[in-house]
Amino acid sequence: MTTTRSSRRTPPLVKATRDIEEAESLDRVVEAVQPLARALVANPGVAGVLHGRQLGHALHPLLTDLPIGLWASATALDLLGGEAARPAASRLVGLGLLAAVPTVVTGLAEWAVTDRRNQRVGITHATANTITLGLQTASWLNRRAGWRASGVALSLAADLMLTWGGYLGAHMSLARKVATRDPAFEEGAAARRPGDLGKGGPAVGTAGDADDTPTGPVL
Repeated sequence: MTTTRSSRRTPPLVKATRDIEEAESLDRVVEAVQPLARALVANPGVAGVLHGRQLGHALHPLLTDLPIGLWASATALDLLGGEAARPAASRLVGLGLLAAVPTVVTGLAEWAVTDRRNQRVGITHATANTITLGLQTASWLNRRAGWRASGVALSLAADLMLTWGGYLGAHMSLARKVATRDPAFEEGAAARRPGDLGKGGPAVGTAGDADDTPTGPVL
C-alpha cells in the first residue's frame, strides 16, 4: 500500500525545524544581528570573498569541515588514543577553535543575504554553534590546566551541541538550498535584481514553502 504525503507522519525533527522557521519570537534577535551582518557584506569586494565568488558557490559549507573534523579527531583520540595521544588531542581542540573563526564569519555573510524564514533557523544554528565554541574553549583551558577528565567531558558535550547545529545547517543547505552561487549554476527563472550581476553583487532568489527553489543569492 502506497503511503500518501498527507497521511505520512511528520518526523519530530522536521516538525521542530518547521516550528523554528515560523517562530516570530526569534525576529527580535534577527533584527538585532542584522546591522552587523549587513555591515560585513556592505563592501562588494569583501562580500565576494566571504561568499566564495571565485569558487562559484558558498565558502561557508567548505570551511565547516575544518572545525568539525578537528574536534571529531580530538574526540577519537580522547576515547581511543590512550595517554600518549593526550597532547595531540589538546592541540586538535585548539586548532578547531582557530578554524571556527573564518567559519563563523563566512556563515554570518551567508546569513546576511537570505530570507527571514531561514534567518530564524540561522540564528538557532548560530546559537548552538556559539555554545559549542564556549564548551570547546572551556575544554581547551581545562586540558591546559591539567584537568583532562573535565576537558574531555566538555568536548563530548560540545560534540552533542555541534550535532544539533550541524543538523540545522544541513537543513538550510539541503532542504532549503540556502547558499550563494554563480549564475552559471542557475536553472530556471530565479528572481534577480536588475543590474546586480554586472556589479558583482548578490541577487536574492525566491522560494515557495515546500519547493526546492534555491533561496540564496546569485553571485
